Amino acid sequence: MKAIILAAGYGNRMRPLTDNCHKTMLQVAGKTIIGRIIDGLLANNVRDIVVVTGYRADELTAYLKSTYADIAFTFIHNDKFKETNNIYSMALAFEQITIDSDIILIESDLLYRPDVITRLIRSEHSNVALVDKYRTGMDGTVVTVEDQIITNVIPPHLQPETFDFSDKYKTLNIYKFSQAFCETSFRKLLVYYANVIDNNCYYELILGILIYMQKETIYAEMVEGENWSEVDDPNDLQVAEFDFNEHRKEILEHAFGGFWNYSMTDFCFIRNMHFPNASIISELKNTLPSLIHNYGSRQVILDKKMAWFLLCNETRVTALNGASQIYPLLRNRYSTCKALIPAPTFGEYSQIFSSYETYRDFGAYDLTDFAHKAKAADCIVVVNPNNPTGTEFPSDWLLTFAINNPSKTIIVDESFIEFSDNHSLMGALEKQPLDNVIIIKSLSKSLGIPGIRLGYVYTCNRELNQYIKSNIPIWNMNSIAEHFLEIILKHRNVLKQSFIDTIRDRTDFIKMLKNIPVSEQVFSSGANFVLVKLRYDKRCAQAITERVLSEHATYIKDVSSKFPDTNGYLRLAVRLHEENKRLCDILRAVNWE
Repeated sequence: MKAIILAAGYGNRMRPLTDNCHKTMLQVAGKTIIGRIIDGLLANNVRDIVVVTGYRADELTAYLKSTYADIAFTFIHNDKFKETNNIYSMALAFEQITIDSDIILIESDLLYRPDVITRLIRSEHSNVALVDKYRTGMDGTVVTVEDQIITNVIPPHLQPETFDFSDKYKTLNIYKFSQAFCETSFRKLLVYYANVIDNNCYYELILGILIYMQKETIYAEMVEGENWSEVDDPNDLQVAEFDFNEHRKEILEHAFGGFWNYSMTDFCFIRNMHFPNASIISELKNTLPSLIHNYGSRQVILDKKMAWFLLCNETRVTALNGASQIYPLLRNRYSTCKALIPAPTFGEYSQIFSSYETYRDFGAYDLTDFAHKAKAADCIVVVNPNNPTGTEFPSDWLLTFAINNPSKTIIVDESFIEFSDNHSLMGALEKQPLDNVIIIKSLSKSLGIPGIRLGYVYTCNRELNQYIKSNIPIWNMNSIAEHFLEIILKHRNVLKQSFIDTIRDRTDFIKMLKNIPVSEQVFSSGANFVLVKLRYDKRCAQAITERVLSEHATYIKDVSSKFPDTNGYLRLAVRLHEENKRLCDILRAVNWE
C-alpha cells in the first residue's frame, strides 16, 4: 500500500498562522498535523509515503526527514503551488511515481485517529472514500450516496447559495484506490485534465466525471464514531485542539462558551430546553437576512419592548445586553456599602462589594439568622432561587422585609424564578412601588437563548433608573435579540408550558440521581439545575467531571470549591429527559472508587 499526501498549498484560510509556518507544521494537542497523519499511516504499517510539497517545502521536508529518519519518503515538488490547485499536485504525483500497489490518498489538512485509516484499509471495496454525514461548518467536496455507492461528487464551486446539504455526505478527503484504477482511467483523465484543460480545480472533479460516465464505482465507507477533523482555518484548529486533547475540561473552562463548536452534551451551562420552539426558530431564520442588514432600535424602544413582554411600567425597566451588563454599574454605585450576600453563590456579587458578610445556604435558609445579619448591612443580595443550590427564598417574606427596611437596598436576582414555587417581586412592586428593591434577571436561563444575550434590571427608584439608563449606550442590543423580544409576545402559552415541562423533567431527574451510588445528597431545587453532594471528596469530583467529558463527551460542573466541607459537589443542568437519563446511566455504571 502506497500513501500520497498532498501538502503543497499555502493555507491562505489559516492565515496569519501560516505566514511563517507550513500549515501541516501547526500543532494540535502537542503534535504537528503532518506528524499525526504520518503516525496514523505507520500505525497501519503503511511506510511507502509520497509527499507533494510546495509552500515552505524545505521546512516540511527537513521536519519529516529528521522526525522519521527510518522512512524513505518520496518528495515531489509543485513549484506552481501559488496558481494551481490539488488536481495539479495529484497529476505531478501520478506522473512521477511508479504505481505498483493500491494507493491511499490523503490531503494534509486532516487530523484523525489511526483507526480511521484502519477502517479504510479493511474495506472490502477496491475504490472507496471515507465519508461522514454533513454537518454545519464542514467545507469542501460533498457527495450523494445510495446503497453505499457514491452517485455524485459535488466540489465547492458547484455548491450555490441555495445548495441543499441535508442529504449530503462530507468526504474526509481520504481515499483508497486500486492499482488498476490508478494506472488506467483515473490517472489518464486526471493528468490530461490538469495539463490541458484546468490545473486550478479539484481532483474530485475527475472522480465525479468517472462516476457520471459510469466508468468506475466508488464506494462510501461511513465514519461512525471515529474521531477526525478538517482544519482549514484557525477556528478549525481550535476545535481540533479540543477533539484531540486529553485536557478537554481545561479548554472548556478557559473558553467559557462557544460550545457550538464542540461535539459534546453540555450539563454545565443552564438553559430552558423546551423553549424556544420550532415555530420561533423558523421565524428567526426567515427574518435573519433583514435583521443582520438593519440596526436595532435605540434604548428607549428596547425598554418599551421589554416592558411589553414583562407586563410592567416601561420607565422602571432597562433592557440589557445580558444581565452581566448591570454588574459594573452596581459596583460603581454600591462597592463601598456594607453588604450581605449568600454563600455559596457565584462570583458576580462578591466582586461588586469591597467587603461583605455572608448568610449560609445549606439547602434551606435560616430566616432568623438572615434578618439578624441584615441589621448591619446597607445592601443585601438575594439570589432566588440561589445558584448553585437551587434553594428558594420565600418571596412574600422578602417583600415584607423590604417594606420594613426602607433604608436598605435589596438586590434580588430572579434569573431562575419561573422554575420555582415562588413568584417574582415585580408584580407586587408594580402595585406597591418600593425605591429600595432592584430586580436583576438573565433571560438566558428561562427563555433558552444564552447566545442572544438578553436580560433586564427593574427598579422603582427614579434616580437609580436615570443613572442606569444614562450609562447604557444608544444601540445596546443587536437586532436578533430585539426581534426575539417581539416574537415571544405571541408565544406566552408555549413559554408557560416550557416551565411546566422543565419542572417535570427536574422532578424525574432528581429521582434518578438519588438512585446512583455516587450521590450522598440530592438537593431540592427551584431552578432548572440540580445540586448533588457526592459520597467522595473534592478530588474525586474533579476526576468524575474529567472522565465523563473524556469518555462520554458530557460536560458537567464541579462546584466543590463553593462549599466549606471536604465533599465533592456537582451542579447538573436539567436537560431533556432522555439526556438526563443517559447522564445518570453514565454516573451509575462507573466505579469511582
